[in-house]
Amino acid sequence: MTAEIEKIISLSDGDSTAELQKYLSSFTNDRVMITNSALKGKKVGAMIKGIFKGSPPSCTEGSNRRLLVYQHCIPLCESGDLQTEVAADIIGLLMLETRTLSGPSLAQLASLFVEAIKMGKMSSGKSLELFPTVLTALAACDALSYGKGELSGEEYKKQLINSLCSSSQQFILCLPRFRDVPLSSEELQFLVEKVLRMFTKLDLQEIPPLVYQLLLLSAKGCKKQVLDGVINYFKKQDVRQKEEQKDADSLDLEVQSIPQDRLRHVEGTAILHMVFSIRLDHELGREFLKSFKTSYGDLCPFSVALLLSVTRIQRYEEQVFDILKGAVIKSFKDEQLQQGSRFLQDLLPGHCSVAHMILDTIKNSVFGWDHVTQGLVQLGFFLMDTFGPKPGPFGKTTEGSANIARTPTQQACKLGGQVLLQGFKMHEPIRGEILEQVLNRLVTKTASPVSHYLDLFSDIVISAPMILLESSSKVTETFDHLSYLPLATVQGLLKAVQPLLKVSMSLKDALILVLRKAMFSSQLDGRKSAVTGFLLLLKNFKVLGSLASSQCSQTISSSQIQVDVHSRYNSAANEAFCLEILSSLRRCLGQQADVRLMLYEGFYDVLRRNSQLASSIMQTLFSQLRRYYEPDPDLLPPVKLEPCITAHGDQVYLQEPLGHLLSYTVHCLLWLQNMRRSANCNADNSDDEEEEEGYQSELQTILESMTRRIIKSELEDFELDKSAEFSVGSSVGVRNNIFAVLVIGVYEVLMEYNFMKANYSKSRFEELLELFNHYHKLSEILREKSGKGRLPPHKTPRSLLSLGFISTLLTALFRDSSQSREEALSVLLSSGEFVRYAVSVAVQKIQQLEETGHTDGPDGQNIDRTFRFLCDMTSVLMWRYTNVPRIVEDAGKKEKRSSLSLLCLEGLLRIFTTCQQRYPDKMAQLLSNMDITEDDAEPDDRSATEMNFFYIRQFQRALFTQLSGGEEDFNSKEAQLLVNILSVLSLQLKPSSPQFVQMITWTVKICKETSLEDSAFSKGLLSLLFNLHVLYKSPVSLLLELCQDIHSQLGDTDQDVEVEKQSHFAIVNMKTATTAAVSTSFLRPDLVLDEVDWLIARKKSQMTSGKSGSGRKMHCYHELIQTALLPGTCIITLLRELSRTYTILTTLVKYVRIHPFWDLSVNVKLSGSHLTPQCYSFITYAQAKLLRETKAIPNLIFSIEQYEKYLITLSKKSKVNLMQYMKLSTSRDFRINAATLDAALQEQDNSQETTESQETQTQEPRHKKRKQ
Repeated sequence: MTAEIEKIISLSDGDSTAELQKYLSSFTNDRVMITNSALKGKKVGAMIKGIFKGSPPSCTEGSNRRLLVYQHCIPLCESGDLQTEVAADIIGLLMLETRTLSGPSLAQLASLFVEAIKMGKMSSGKSLELFPTVLTALAACDALSYGKGELSGEEYKKQLINSLCSSSQQFILCLPRFRDVPLSSEELQFLVEKVLRMFTKLDLQEIPPLVYQLLLLSAKGCKKQVLDGVINYFKKQDVRQKEEQKDADSLDLEVQSIPQDRLRHVEGTAILHMVFSIRLDHELGREFLKSFKTSYGDLCPFSVALLLSVTRIQRYEEQVFDILKGAVIKSFKDEQLQQGSRFLQDLLPGHCSVAHMILDTIKNSVFGWDHVTQGLVQLGFFLMDTFGPKPGPFGKTTEGSANIARTPTQQACKLGGQVLLQGFKMHEPIRGEILEQVLNRLVTKTASPVSHYLDLFSDIVISAPMILLESSSKVTETFDHLSYLPLATVQGLLKAVQPLLKVSMSLKDALILVLRKAMFSSQLDGRKSAVTGFLLLLKNFKVLGSLASSQCSQTISSSQIQVDVHSRYNSAANEAFCLEILSSLRRCLGQQADVRLMLYEGFYDVLRRNSQLASSIMQTLFSQLRRYYEPDPDLLPPVKLEPCITAHGDQVYLQEPLGHLLSYTVHCLLWLQNMRRSANCNADNSDDEEEEEGYQSELQTILESMTRRIIKSELEDFELDKSAEFSVGSSVGVRNNIFAVLVIGVYEVLMEYNFMKANYSKSRFEELLELFNHYHKLSEILREKSGKGRLPPHKTPRSLLSLGFISTLLTALFRDSSQSREEALSVLLSSGEFVRYAVSVAVQKIQQLEETGHTDGPDGQNIDRTFRFLCDMTSVLMWRYTNVPRIVEDAGKKEKRSSLSLLCLEGLLRIFTTCQQRYPDKMAQLLSNMDITEDDAEPDDRSATEMNFFYIRQFQRALFTQLSGGEEDFNSKEAQLLVNILSVLSLQLKPSSPQFVQMITWTVKICKETSLEDSAFSKGLLSLLFNLHVLYKSPVSLLLELCQDIHSQLGDTDQDVEVEKQSHFAIVNMKTATTAAVSTSFLRPDLVLDEVDWLIARKKSQMTSGKSGSGRKMHCYHELIQTALLPGTCIITLLRELSRTYTILTTLVKYVRIHPFWDLSVNVKLSGSHLTPQCYSFITYAQAKLLRETKAIPNLIFSIEQYEKYLITLSKKSKVNLMQYMKLSTSRDFRINAATLDAALQEQDNSQETTESQETQTQEPRHKKRKQ
């Protein structure tokens, strides 16, 4: 055998091909097969070359011999008997000679491959490299016999691929080889679909390699199909896994078919493959992003993770974040729109939340998705930077509650914070970057609000204080910038780091050093920051022996409480530390009024948290108060006002906020006395008690003397009588204004002190009333005089009465039925002015709480106590409004008693609004448990709903009483307040509840039966009706009835046309139709248009929804555009809404051109018969009524013409004449000069103008008569 091989090789090396052919011809097939053993040698390549050289493809014998070599070598290479290098050499030689094979030989060889793959004989896959070459050569053949007929090479190849793909899973082995095979788009699509269908039949671990091969194959085409198929597969797996997890949680069983960690690891690998392919194939990247640019409906946690991973590719980074930003904000907007419309809720299934997908992606990323984490960090900051609060006018911002995200923008910002917080908790490598970027923004964004970053930083500290200490150097660096930051930022930052200061001595030392430097800053905000920091330290470093902190306003975590065990700072060291800080703070007593005020407020909070510092704090306040107290008991007045001001040139400034100093001194004294009485101190503390009793008794003596003497003092003693100048344009006027505000504050503080110390003594209450009379007299002078200056009238200063005292006072005045107190309280109740003053201060405090989230004075920042006071005041004000009989009101001064009821009602409205905005989770508690103790449990949903509805019925009765009394007894302001309260309370009802149905039924009845001619009231009532209706069902039918009523009341644009008398709602009458009803009816169609527009964009496949909405909408406009509206914004608004309606109709027509599945003829017919003809008449009417030109008219004409243009195009395409319903637009290429035309008409016939004028005059009475 060896000699034969040598012979073949030697003949092959020679020049005589004929001799080689002759020699090979002498071999039989069996003898050629014998070379099996010889092929295992080193000269296999040379021998195969010799065989090919001696087997010319042109002759039958040579062609058959070549085929025999292929058929013999392919199984040999798959057998595994050959060395890898030898097998590779053989396959290489065979590939070179493949194109020389004849068509039948190629067909046999291809069939051999297909059968071997089906039978599973291609396990090693070494010979599969030859398969693409065979298929490529086969496709180039002209004709091949197939069965009884013939097929082209291309068709034959298609049949083979079909056979291969349809048989079994074994074809996956040859999937990589299809990259080298020229495939038509149909073949490629068939192949991709087959592979994607196989996903569900394969083991999870086999998916990533298959994904990689599909991505390589996508270079030929079908990119979208490959991407969608892979993403949808993992999307279904995620849904399945989540459902199994949900079932397992509910049944306490293990029912997972796929372990979560295994699925996440496979998804992570697939994401890596896809990102790698996108990095190399930019067409694949563009196709991937294209599918998410128009809609977020295809997003899922897997695709979100993939998008975030793609951000590592620089060219796609900006596009991906724009896509995610748009998806997030659109998702929140859609959710808000759906929640506010029952029509949309019934029409479309549950909302797809992008926020949930992103948060799920964070949870999934725990399983080794390091390629996603960086994108998560960037996304979080991108959302917070983009949607965070923006500076308002003059750099100020009006923010709502920090923890409640209401608008889509606020929700997107909050989502960014959640992403970063969860990322910080779960991924150690990104913690440093998150913390650094948060702190950098706190330092650099001084011109913008940073409350959202402060909230995030605080959450990070609370969730992982010990982890944060590893990066304490970054926090220390931030401290260096404290004196340059806005005060609000400093307060939020220092409050957030308090837990860290408890466990890190170095951090505390660094902060103290910075604060000491800031104390001497040349900037006022720098010194304020120092005071803020020191006060926070005093509140949080407790001294041994301090009272329990159950009354404290700030909670401390368990990690903070236990820290002293591990710290070298014990309570004794804390005491020395706190006393040192107090000595530093005393320097602030000589600084500006703002700094002093901050210090006084802080002392009260420190005292409640650190009661062992009481002696030092009280002595500091006492000594400061003495500076402005006149000690001589015979001198009047008892306070020195001149030291409270300072002058720089002609300017006068407040130096000492005397009222606030006195207020916080009194509150500290009262709190200490209450605590000491309840604490029952031990005898060991007798020395401290004696010292405290010493300054307490002295302070009480001063307050008693101050009260007695200030009552005796007349306004002339303060130089503040009616003859004093209060003009803010002069230094004397400014001085007197400051003095007046200081004296008013002193009066209020002494009123509160005397009430708290009176113990319901009649004589003490008489003194209190005298204080109030002095207060009232000065307030009236100040209000009267300040209005006469060049500047706007003086704004009433905020009351210094505390919210807690106001709550106590109102309860005593209105609800205290104790006989022992009746005589004393009758002194206060005898003064209507005092009672009204108490209620008005309560309303002022509630308004401040609504606007800022806190109130002035003690406990103003304490959320729990503030809410408790709100509950008490709600109960009192509600009782006062509903239980004081009309006879009692009429007995007194009607104006004052009436205004007192209105004040109570206004207070209730503000309380309900404040609670809904600031404490939405506690709204049920406010309504259900106004008298519960703090330890009571939360009310259940049923009792809360019933209590809410109980209050609704109370206010319904009150409103019904108002409406039943007739025009003379009707109080418009009270009725408006009642409607507003009902609007707020109705938001707490579920639209599916029977209470909500009763509410909407009652409102409809009131609107149908009430015919009061009060525009403001009717506007509020119609707004309530529509807001309820939109949550119950589609409001289009309601709008149509309103529009018909307006048309009936105002008449037609054509004076010769008599409008059919209709009155669905009596609230729409001649007087209200022009203002409230019209404005309401214009606002509401705009919201309906929003819904229709949203539906078209969201779900164009359900055009029936847009059909009903837009069809009925045209009936509404059909009525309005025939109405003789008064000149003004009503006409312009209607023109704009008509333009928008035609734009939406145009969008529908455009879509039907592309997807002709829906008959537009109904809408087109309606627009042609009910809308367009009347539109042109209304345009003429509007041009006559409007005295100025407006863009709304040409915009409307353009919208109509665009609509007709696309209708013509659609008619030609669909072969349906849609224009048969339309009357073509009037040519607008010229404009009539009205002035010239009028002049010509006057010259032609002067008498005609007189006749027309008479007709117009006689038409009006007939018009009015018809409306009656």
